Amino acid sequence: MKKVIRWIVTVIVLGGLTAGGVWLYRTAKVEAKADLPVAVARRGEFQVIVRCRGELVSTRSAQLIAPVNVPGMVIAWLAAPNSEVKAGDAVVRFDSSSVQQQLLEKQAALDQAQASLDQAVAQARMNAEQDKIDLTSAQVEVERARLEVSKQEIVSRLQGEESKIDLDIAQEKLRVEEATVNLHQKSDAARIGSQTRLRDKAQQDVDVTKERIGKMEVKAPSSGVIVYLNNYSQGWMNAKPFKVGDQVWPGSGIAEIPDLSTLAMKGKLEETDRGRISTGMDVRMQVDPFPEKNYPGKLSAISPLVEQTFDWPPTRNFRAVGSFSDRDTRLRPGMNGRLDIIIERLPDAISIPSNALFTRLGRPAVYIENGAGWTPKEVEVLARNPDEVAIKGVDAGTKVSLVEPDAQGKIAAKKESAP
Repeated sequence: MKKVIRWIVTVIVLGGLTAGGVWLYRTAKVEAKADLPVAVARRGEFQVIVRCRGELVSTRSAQLIAPVNVPGMVIAWLAAPNSEVKAGDAVVRFDSSSVQQQLLEKQAALDQAQASLDQAVAQARMNAEQDKIDLTSAQVEVERARLEVSKQEIVSRLQGEESKIDLDIAQEKLRVEEATVNLHQKSDAARIGSQTRLRDKAQQDVDVTKERIGKMEVKAPSSGVIVYLNNYSQGWMNAKPFKVGDQVWPGSGIAEIPDLSTLAMKGKLEETDRGRISTGMDVRMQVDPFPEKNYPGKLSAISPLVEQTFDWPPTRNFRAVGSFSDRDTRLRPGMNGRLDIIIERLPDAISIPSNALFTRLGRPAVYIENGAGWTPKEVEVLARNPDEVAIKGVDAGTKVSLVEPDAQGKIAAKKESAP
């Protein structure tokens, strides 16, 4: 009887241990299955792309140039960076206090030169009137002397000779007076000409100063968004956009106003991808500040040669330019983004995330969810993208693991054993 009871107890204990082990095993499988991230295979059009990073650029823009022949330009006011401006709006104003002071000095010099000219003209008029009187008097004396000479027949011979001498003296005085008048005219004309040149020089200085004052305000030649260029006066390493207080050298570029209607995405294209693309292909663009929206467009240009970049380490890349089909007023030049060039379309394909594809026994495979856990299944890769893969061998709606189950167990074991 004791042996029977011991045997029954042993069977019950072994059965309980077996049931507990099965329960623990199933619980562990469910927990392991629940911990793994999953994705669902999707059916639809698969776009094979070439991806490159880039930034927004404007293919047409108007540049603001500092005026020439204006020394000592210091920025006193700037329009807000990246603000919208219209044609004719003031964008940059320079400090004009010193030029205004120069204008007052030049104006005073002009007034003085004009006064000197007016004085010379008045003096010339006075001299001309006096010379006219003196010349008339000399002519009268000559006529009187001739009249006396004409009386030679009715007066004595001695008086006749005296009249002739008086006539000669009067004619000589007339010639002297005529020479004096000519001298006065020449000297007055020279003096007036000299004062006129001084007045014109002072007027020119005033006009140049007024023109410089007019150039102290730079206006927008067209409508757009103002983007200030870098100031390299402190060297390439310390270059920063122009700001209030910076000194500008004549003829230098201060800012540019890009035409927002010509915005395009200019990306760096790897040399290995150059042979796969051509202009006219469809593209989709994503701008980093607005990741929720994909912008459709066309590949409008490809650089014929590789370009050297100034990054470190230096790289050599082609440049691909994607133009937008629709305009978005939120976009601005200089924004970073992504350019995806669509080189092929698979109209009816099954796609999964790229990290859901694994290599098992040297072949591509995925892990499919079933009731007991995860089952590996070999698939055929039709096309690859950086973030997704088109495959053949699973149905749409199938759940696949994003992490290899075995690798997940090893990682978990390592984490548990870590101190």
